[in-house]
This record gives sequence, structure tokens and C-alpha cells, in this order.
Amino acid sequence: MKPVRIEINGRPITAEVEPRQHLADFMREELLLTGTHLGCEHGVCGACTVLIDGAPARSCIAYPVALDGAKITTIEGLIDDPVMVCLREAFTREHGLQCGFCTPGMLIMARDIVLRRPGLDEEAIRHELAGNLCRCTGYVGIVRAIQSVAQERVDAAPVVTRGSEVNAPHYASPLALPVTPARIAAADPVIAPGAAPADEAAFVVEPLRNPVEIVQEFNVSAPRAQVWELFQDPARVIACLPGARLTQPCDGRNVVAEMAVKLGPIQAAFGGVGMIASNPANWSGTIDGRGVDSRSATRIQARLNYVLTEIEAGAATRVRVDVAYVLQGPLAQMSRGALARDLAARMTAAFAANLDAAIKGNGTASAAAPLDAGSLFFAVVKAWLARLFGRG
Repeated sequence: MKPVRIEINGRPITAEVEPRQHLADFMREELLLTGTHLGCEHGVCGACTVLIDGAPARSCIAYPVALDGAKITTIEGLIDDPVMVCLREAFTREHGLQCGFCTPGMLIMARDIVLRRPGLDEEAIRHELAGNLCRCTGYVGIVRAIQSVAQERVDAAPVVTRGSEVNAPHYASPLALPVTPARIAAADPVIAPGAAPADEAAFVVEPLRNPVEIVQEFNVSAPRAQVWELFQDPARVIACLPGARLTQPCDGRNVVAEMAVKLGPIQAAFGGVGMIASNPANWSGTIDGRGVDSRSATRIQARLNYVLTEIEAGAATRVRVDVAYVLQGPLAQMSRGALARDLAARMTAAFAANLDAAIKGNGTASAAAPLDAGSLFFAVVKAWLARLFGRG
């Protein structure tokens, strides 16, 4: 058992909790807040969505032991919220519910959508709702209800719920350009695409909260000094990543880039900024970055550490890559557990092959195409089935 202090619906809570008990069970069983429903318990269906420090989150994969000091809001805590009142009326008017099981999580997500993106259209709403599943309605009434409230708020200013401002109905992010400490202090104001920064650019590294962590290793058939030389050239490193490209000239330290990802019918292009640092004394380096998909407003923040080690008497190099990242928004389901790790392994394999080809002067043609996470997913399933039935 571990003591934690959290605030739920404005009420301070001090309790002893099991490390393995997730937030939804804690609220339902210990506090009798049963408005939060449990569906898949894998963080996929969205039925258990609550607000953690103002942002929607899955309570079935959040743990009180990791939320000490956090502020939680459930559907019960929003009973008198003006926006939620409008949404409840709209859901009733547009027949946006049937069995009602998904409705609490759907309403909390809908509130976040209309606050961040007042006036948005049907297509954008469907993108935003990608992480909330309903088995009854067909979503038509739900979308109509959310759109009606969004249109009522068309003249309202976007409300910051995830640490960034969103300009309805299209996301315009400051991450498309280098940012300065002054801009960060001003809560990341929106900058028009293509606008020049008012002062000298400087990337500010921010801490990651509850990141997903993945470790990958691979070998490159080249001496360590040669691999190190390539890693000091951001343009060559970016060219080895599937679907990635520089969008502005690089000064060797600060990077402005884009990475295209395809997941079935969903296509995302994460544009963002990063900073590269290296330590020749121990053949290691760090890449910090953050970005946003302009279509879905999904945000990613990541840190990559790499270490180069000599192998095969100096003829080859072992590359160890430690990645920690936080993905927030409609596409966050792409970071789920084993699937994310399998996809990361296959992406690392593609990066390793491109890196080896670049060092040998054979080009990196395969890096130009968008990363097709959908095809990688089916490859993962195929490999799993082959292992299961003893083939492959």
C-alpha cells in the first residue's frame, strides 16, 4: 500500500492504495463515484474518460500511485458546468445515446472538444471522437449534438485544456516554428503558418509526465567513428526515419521537421521542433522534441537517448536507443502497450536499414514514404499468429 493525496471533484482525498489499483476502480469502489463506466479496461474504448488536471484521460490505465497531487474531475463533478449542461440537453435533443454506457466518457470528451475548438465541423468532430467508441448509436446523433454546441460557441475564445491553444476550426500550432521562453510563458500563443519568429529561436526542454518508454538496440556494419559522424548531421539522421523530413534548414542543433504516419484510413503529419545535443566523451547523444498533427490536434512530446558501442573489434557498431514519449489526443491509442512496442521495433529496423544504407552510400529511398503503421500492425498480427501456430 502507498499513501497518495489527490483532489477529486474539488474534494481533497488522502488514501492508502495498492500500486496495481487503477483510478477507475479506486473512484468506483472506494469513493462510490459510479458515473465513470468501465468498458475494455485497456484504454481503448473511452468509456472511463475523466479529466486529469483538466485534460481528458483514461482512468482504467491511470493509477493513483502515479497521480499524487493531481486534480481529477468525473462526470459527477461537472453536473453544474455550463458547457456540460448544454451538451446534456443537446444529447437528449439529438438522441445521442441509447444504452448510455459510453455516455459519461463521451460527454467529457465532447466538453473538451467544444472548449478547445469552438465552431468546428463534422469531420473534425469525428477525428476528435476517434478514441471514444459507441456500440449503439452509429455516432450520428452524438456528432450532431456536439456540433450544435460547438456552433453555439463559434465566437468563443478557445480554452486551454492540454497546455496549448487551438484556433477553431483548424489547428495552428506554434510548434511549426522554433519557440522562445517568452512564448512558452505566454501559454504558447497561436502563430500563423509561415510567420517569422519575433526574436531569436530557442527550444526549451520540458519534463515528460508518465511517458511510454521503449528501448531498442541494433547493429550497424560500420566503425563507431563513421556512425558517430552521421549522427552529428541532423539532416542525414532525419532522412533515415520513415516518413520524416526537415521542413527548415538545420543549424546543427535546432531542428524543424515533419513526420508522416498512416494508420489505416487515418493519415497524420506531425510537425514540430527539436534540439540535438551530443557528448563525444562517451559516444552518446540526446534528441528532445515535440510536435502536433494539424488534422487531429494530437500532440507528442519525446526524448531520445542514444549510445554507440564498438563491436566486432571495431568493425561494427552497436546502437542503443532509449525513447520516452507522451502522446495526447485522438491518436493516443497508437501508443498502447505491446502494439506500440512491436511497431517501434519494426520502425527501428527500418531506421537501422536506412542508416546502414546511408553510411554505405546506397541512399535511403524507403525513408521517403510515410510510415504505414497500419501495414506494420498487420505484420505484427501475422507474426504473432505464426508464433502461435508454430509457423514462420
